[in-house]
Formats: sequence, C-alpha cells, structure tokens
Amino acid sequence: MATAPLNTWNVPRKTTGLVLFCCWLAILAEGYDVGVLGAILPALAEYKEWNLSPLALGGLGSYALIGMLIGALFIGTLSDLVGRKKMLLASMAIFTLTQAGAAWAPTPEIFGLFRLIGGLGMGGVIPVAAALTIEYSAPNKRSYNYGLMYSGYSLGIVAAALAALFVLPMGGWRAVVALGAAPVVLIPIIWKFLPESLEFLESKGRRTEAKALASKLRIAGYQPVVPVAPAAGVQADPWWKTITTMFSRKYLRSTVFFWISLFCGLVLVYGLNTWLPSIMKKAGYDLGSSLTFLLVFSLASAIGGLLLGRAADKYGKKLILVVFYILGGLGIMLLVFPNTMVVNLLFVAFAGVGSISTSLVLTGYIADYYPAKVRGTATGWALSFARLGAISGPLIGGWIAGSKLPFEANFAIFAGIAVLAAGAVAMIPKPQSEVPVAVVDVDPDDVAVSAR
Repeated sequence: MATAPLNTWNVPRKTTGLVLFCCWLAILAEGYDVGVLGAILPALAEYKEWNLSPLALGGLGSYALIGMLIGALFIGTLSDLVGRKKMLLASMAIFTLTQAGAAWAPTPEIFGLFRLIGGLGMGGVIPVAAALTIEYSAPNKRSYNYGLMYSGYSLGIVAAALAALFVLPMGGWRAVVALGAAPVVLIPIIWKFLPESLEFLESKGRRTEAKALASKLRIAGYQPVVPVAPAAGVQADPWWKTITTMFSRKYLRSTVFFWISLFCGLVLVYGLNTWLPSIMKKAGYDLGSSLTFLLVFSLASAIGGLLLGRAADKYGKKLILVVFYILGGLGIMLLVFPNTMVVNLLFVAFAGVGSISTSLVLTGYIADYYPAKVRGTATGWALSFARLGAISGPLIGGWIAGSKLPFEANFAIFAGIAVLAAGAVAMIPKPQSEVPVAVVDVDPDDVAVSAR
C-alpha cells in the first residue's frame, strides 16, 4: 500500500492533552494493580487462613507477570487489527474487574487465577496506550508526552503503597486489593472522550471515518492517506503481515536489539525492586523500610521519565538511553560503598531513573520506530518478550542472594545488565525513512503551520 505525499496534521493541544489524560488514567489504574501485591505481601505472609510459605508468596507474584506476557502479545496485535480504543477499554475492564475477584478470593489458588486473568489486561494496556500517545503527539514532543503519560504507572505504584499504609490497618489486605477495582467507573468516561487512532482507521481503508473524526477533533490540514488499489488478481496484505513485518529483513536487526535492551531493562526494574533492599541489608546498609524504598524508587522514576523524555526529544532517543542506562549502572555500583541512609536513597533514586525511566523511554522509542500499521503489535511483542526479563529479574536476585559470592558481586551483576542494555540500544540501526505524516501540536487558533 502506497501513501500520499507528506501531509501536516495540526492536532490541537486540547486533543493531544485529552488523549494523554485518558491513557494516563488507564496506566495509573494498571500501576496500582501491579504494585498492590508488593504492598500487601507482608500482610499475606501473616494471613493465617492461608498459611502461605515464602515460595507460595513468590508464586502469587508470578501469576500476573505471566498474564502480562500473554496480554502484551495478543492484545497489542489485536489493537492493530480491531482498533486501539476498543482494546484499551477491554484491557482496563479485565484488570479492574479481576481485582474485585482477587479481593473476594476464598483460596490462594483462586486469588492467583484472578491475578493471572488480570495480567492479560495489564499487559495489553501499555502497547495500546503507547501507540495512541505517539500517534497524537508532535514528533518533537513524543518522548516527553510518553513520559508524561507513563508517569501514571509509577504514581499508581505509589498509590498502592499509600493505600497499604492507611487502609491496611483498618480494612485488611482485601480492602487494599478491592480499591483496584474502583477505576472501572472511568471506562464510560474514557469511551466518550478518547478518540480512535486515525492511523488505525487509515490502515484499514476507513478513510471516510478518519476524515470525519479529524473534523470533529478540529485537526487542521488533515488529508486522508489514499491507498493504491491492488493490481488485478493481487490480494491485500493478509492479517499475519502485521506480525511478520517486524521480522522482515528491513526490521529484523532493530527488533532483536530492541528486545534485548527491553529485556535487560525489565530485569533491572523487577530484580532491583524485589531484591535491592535485602542485598543492601546483607551488605550492612541501613536503607529503612521497604515501603520507603518503593516510594523513592517509584517517585524518582516518575520524575525521571519526564526529564528523560524531554532530553530524548531534544538530543535523540538513542543517545539518552545509552547514556542513562550506563549512568544507572554506575548508580547501582556506587551502592557498594558504605554510605548514610540519605546517600543510599539518592543512589536508589538514581537507579530508578536508570532502570524504570529509561525502559519507559525505550518503549516509546519502539512505538515510534515501526510503521503505524504494526505499531501496537511491535510494542506488544517487545513487551511480551521483555516480561521474561521481568520474571528473570527476581530469580537472578534470588540466585545471587543464595550464592556464596561476595556482596559486591550483587551490584556488579545488575550494573553489568545495565551496561548490556546500553550496548543493545547502541546497536539499533537508524530508522529507514518512510513516507511520513507529520503531526504538529498547535493551539486551535494558531494560523502558523510548522511541518517536520
């Protein structure tokens, strides 16, 4: 399918802001559901009715991750086939309603089942929200807007920690989990205000709908991309082309190094989040409570995502990612030395920026790198593979904790993974030029048009 010459889509800032806010709400709700298990884990460990062993507690944590792996794989692909908006709302409905089921669960097996099913929705939200954010953002603001939208993830984890702090003593762990179902009331609001992806409509040949939506959104200068009709006897691309494009000769090298770097990033995120407090305690450090660590780690990554997004838009995504993965590894290594609690918290905050913030910028990079017709698929599959890193992170940390290696090796291994992530990003080739459709962020009353 060929495209028309360069068009400039002047998207009002109000429209961009509305898309970002709707996606932010979905990501905020997901962040709560991701963080809630860690927040209630001490209470579950003391819950006499279930009498869970440490191994069983660890198993409960893996159910949602397995679901997220599957959800990112299939829902990201479905968003390219049936629509971004539909799959975002379906994903949100899945993980909010299953939180109510998990809060009610009479046995740990049923609790784990609801977490597994909820993970399908949690895994699907990120690739779809990423695609929508990228598509409705100006090229020079995409990384910043993505960081702004994705800050909801870290803030959701913070909300889970705060809910555990204030609700747990009064209502128990079930009340904390049940709060994760509350965002289901947001689904009708998001349905009303979130627009469908114009690029999705174009990719399906629904030009009339795309043009009507652009008019409704007051997108000036919008011209539908005109598809070239297939030659006689030649069929349009089958649905599976949506998947095979990222493994084609043109994108295979990029796909491999994107997957490696994101895999390493999630090893850092989940490995550090699970084991860093224990490792530092073993090394003789006084970090304070794990709740304080969770708050500092998450808040720093939320702020860092905005700063790194701004820098990535200005200086280039690859450069910023390489530099900050390396700096994140350096921050981890600096924890080897004896420090005060305040200094350790600063290094932990730096590690959060060098792991979570870099990985979210990397996810936005993936969504922006591939053609619009496979954007959700490429992002979802990369995240799905990276979930193996999320599962591996705690296992690597557990292996380190159970080994007879000196404590310095703990930091060296995770720092080495950060350097490996930086190296993989450095190997991603420059994107090959496509016939672009520029999206320019403007005020509705602006008459000046800037094109990229």
